[in-house]
Parts: sequence; C-alpha cells; structure tokens
Amino acid sequence: MTAPTLLAISHGTSSPVGAGAVATLVDAVAARLADEVPVHAGFVDVQQPDVATCLDGLRETRSVIVPLLLSAGFHVHVDLRDEIDGAVAAGIDVRLAGALGPDTRLVDLLGRRLTEAGLAAGDVVVLAAAGSSDPRAVADCERTGTLLAERTGHPVRVGYIANATPRVPDVVTSVRAEHPGARVVTASYLIAPGYFQTLAEKAGGDVTAGPLLLPDADAPDELVDVVIERYRAGVMAGSAAY
Repeated sequence: MTAPTLLAISHGTSSPVGAGAVATLVDAVAARLADEVPVHAGFVDVQQPDVATCLDGLRETRSVIVPLLLSAGFHVHVDLRDEIDGAVAAGIDVRLAGALGPDTRLVDLLGRRLTEAGLAAGDVVVLAAAGSSDPRAVADCERTGTLLAERTGHPVRVGYIANATPRVPDVVTSVRAEHPGARVVTASYLIAPGYFQTLAEKAGGDVTAGPLLLPDADAPDELVDVVIERYRAGVMAGSAAY
C-alpha cells in the first residue's frame, strides 16, 4: 500500500528569501523520503496553494498534514483543524500531525545559531518568538526558553513579536535593567527569514542570531528529522483507519 502523502503546511510569507528557505526544507524532506513517501507543500496564509486546494488535489489518496510551525497555536488548533474536519466530512482521508516544537533538537539548533552569532560568557539571551493569541502556543515558547537556558547555561527570557506579551523590545529593555553591562543576544525562534526576522533584529539586542532556516543554505538535519518524525507519528496515530 502506498504511504500516505506528507503535506507540509507552512504559514506563508511575502519574503522571497523566506519562501525559498522553507522550500529548501520541504525539498530536503522529500529527498530524505524519496521513493517512500510523496511530499507536497501548501500554506495557511499569504501564499498558494492553500490548504483546501491541496486537500482537494489529494482526495484520491491518504495524507498527513505536518504543520511547519514551531508552536501549536491558532493556525494548528483552529485553521488546520477546521480545514481537516471539512475535508473529512467530504470524504477526504487526512490526519493532522503535531507542530514542530517544543523539541530538544530545535533547541540544539537554536544553540548553534547563537554560537554562530558569537554568544559569549556573560551574555543574556532573549528568545524572540513569533507570538500567538493561543496560550498553548505561548506555553510552548516558554518551554523552549527554559530548555534553551539549560542547553546554553545563559539566562533566557522570552519575548514575542506579535499577538502575545511581553513584546521583544520590552524584554530587551527589562533585561538591560536587570543585567547592567551585559550584552543582550537575541535568539530568533523563527523558522525562516522575513518580516518577523527583521523586527527581531530591530528589537534592541546587541546581536541577533539567524532564524532556524538560513538563506542560501541547506536545511538543517534537525529540522528535517523533526518534520519526518511528526509525519510518522501522524501515520501511526491514524494507522487503525489506514
């Protein structure tokens, strides 16, 4: 029996560089699963094809949606859930896998980006997350901040770029007051370059690390591994129906 299609759904972006970086991740997943699993891509917002179009094209097969989102917030619990419920009601066989984070492999990747940015003894880290109106996503980000502090041995405070508080610039200001003389290093908990990365860079930190996916670079093995693991877990969760 043919394996279910892996449908990688990202947020979507108007940044060509960011879109290219996400495409690199999808391509790396497809290459890893070549001759084993069909891999397609779609978007929650901004870009096309949207989720409904993707699912309509997969109505003759089985599929597992893997959200290329770092936290399980509104897009996972509401947008994707609604799309899937509607598709299932229409007779389409689709399952929803978990978001990518929290995950220790993402924390390892964050640590590597901080090292690349020159993290040094005495620095304080501000983890810049996209933010969500869903408290479950905020809790995911806070957990990632805790894991990053354990991983690096540096103090870590979490700030949000949109849709949640405290905002990153406010956290940077607070950290400077609490740690006078210390350098503030912003860790970008964003999947790709784009507008939010620019906002993180302008939030007042002394140094800002790159996002998890870098422009013109191969997708990190950690991210590819997590995407594939989420897919396989989604397949297993739906194996009784398959």
